[in-house]
Amino acid sequence: MTIREMCDAFDVTPRTLRFYESKELLAPIRQGQKRLFIRRDRARLKLILRGKRFGFSLEEIRQLLDLYDVDDTRQTQLRHAVEIGQKHLEEMLAQQRALEDAIADLREQLVTGRAQIAEYDAAGKAAE
Repeated sequence: MTIREMCDAFDVTPRTLRFYESKELLAPIRQGQKRLFIRRDRARLKLILRGKRFGFSLEEIRQLLDLYDVDDTRQTQLRHAVEIGQKHLEEMLAQQRALEDAIADLREQLVTGRAQIAEYDAAGKAAE
């Protein structure tokens, strides 16, 4: 695939692909100025984008991609991915709980604020 085809297929920008190439996460075939991405690059980009979505750092993603080269049965890669994924899931769940607490607190503050506004409005009308 060309860089344009990759961008269209994965909804990324050429700059994103060049960035991942500069970080040695992708290694397209170079033909002059052209970059040609093979099936391996497409699979790697899919994993990169999924890892980013799950909050993995680029270094964690690099480690996972490098493990595929060590063990092409993917067993080692899969075990490491599950380990990192579990850690990120726990962090995301903690963030979710904190966000739920903040939402509940904000709701309470809004109820209190609206009640105070209603009191001010009622006191203002009574004074008229």
